Amino acid sequence: MNNASDRPAHRPLPDLPVCEPERLHNELVRIRRRLHRHPEPAFQERRTAAIVAEELARLDIPHRTGVAGTGVVADIVGQAPAPTVALRADMDGLPIKERTGLPFASEQPGMMHACGHDGHMAMCLGAAMLLQRTPFAGRVRLLFQPAEEGGGGAAQMIAAGALQGVDCILGGHLDPHHACGEIVAAPGIICAHTDEFHIELRGRGGHAARPHETSDPIVAAASLVMHLQSLTSRGVNPSWPCVVSVGEIHGGSAPNVIAARTALHGTVRATQPETRDRLLAGIRRLAAATAELFCLDLDLKIDEGYPPVINDARVVDLVRRVIGSHPHDYQWKPLDYPSLGGEDFSFYLKEIPGCFVRIGARPEHAPPALAHSPTFDFNEKALVVGATLYARTVLALLAAWPLPPSPAKEVPQ
Repeated sequence: MNNASDRPAHRPLPDLPVCEPERLHNELVRIRRRLHRHPEPAFQERRTAAIVAEELARLDIPHRTGVAGTGVVADIVGQAPAPTVALRADMDGLPIKERTGLPFASEQPGMMHACGHDGHMAMCLGAAMLLQRTPFAGRVRLLFQPAEEGGGGAAQMIAAGALQGVDCILGGHLDPHHACGEIVAAPGIICAHTDEFHIELRGRGGHAARPHETSDPIVAAASLVMHLQSLTSRGVNPSWPCVVSVGEIHGGSAPNVIAARTALHGTVRATQPETRDRLLAGIRRLAAATAELFCLDLDLKIDEGYPPVINDARVVDLVRRVIGSHPHDYQWKPLDYPSLGGEDFSFYLKEIPGCFVRIGARPEHAPPALAHSPTFDFNEKALVVGATLYARTVLALLAAWPLPPSPAKEVPQ
């Protein structure tokens, strides 16, 4: 894109009609808490989808259920059928026993909305409430997607035709690391590749008092875990973010028994394709060398995960303009470096341009609890922030379409 000084003056951005923030806040809190009580696993979000469909029906918005299994797709049609901008919200919960003590805590044993997906659905519905009573030319598609937490629900939604006719897409994530009102985004890569590895080392078990008669896979696994860390410290360019983490080790059955097998499961995160390739090749090499060194048999499987999230610079620029036009509602905060977290929103961005943002949701009177923890919660004031930002950015995109040509595809450098 041209430098800001070379661009023609921007047209004024369209805006929403007068919004009653207190009324909107109360509605979104009601929806969020209702959803929070009933979290469901990936591709099993039936009750969740029914709640979403019920709220869409209350708004008189046509919708389809059962997309990609449990997804919900709705269209708000303006004064013309095109262009079309999509808003995405993820629906699945996590297999975590909630320990927040909230009066609206999960009623599903061992399940919890521990990553803000209840809030994401509420914000998307809030944007729909605002857009329903706002004149615009174009179409808004609402995607309520199953299985973001490792199930790749976005890819399933695409396969089911959810992006058909869509020109651009927006999504976001509530983030208690940032204050309410702060919006964090950047062009280019903002989230990493996510891959998993599964290693099984098999040897000859026996009595712990006679280790010379065995091939000990636990000792080998301990060695392998430590050597895997050298891949990130010595095997790749230190300027490129990456991590190799072993999250599970399973082996042994008693203190006086040398196990016959040990399994390791872990994840690889990288923002650059070259780094990813070197890490995966290194895991294969070290696993094979460890098995040979300790006289063990090896089974190794690598599961390809989500691609990186790559924001379109033109859409990010428009989001920033929306934020700058409403300084009392939002504060722009650049993303200084990519996250090594994963997000299946990346599948949408491989198909069409779009932007994924972080929406500040730090609690006011307590330190932030980490996502995926049993005490996770967020500042519910962020629901109105996210809903209004979504709605205003949709209107800005529809009014600005088509976007100027992209100077170059945002790829890792």
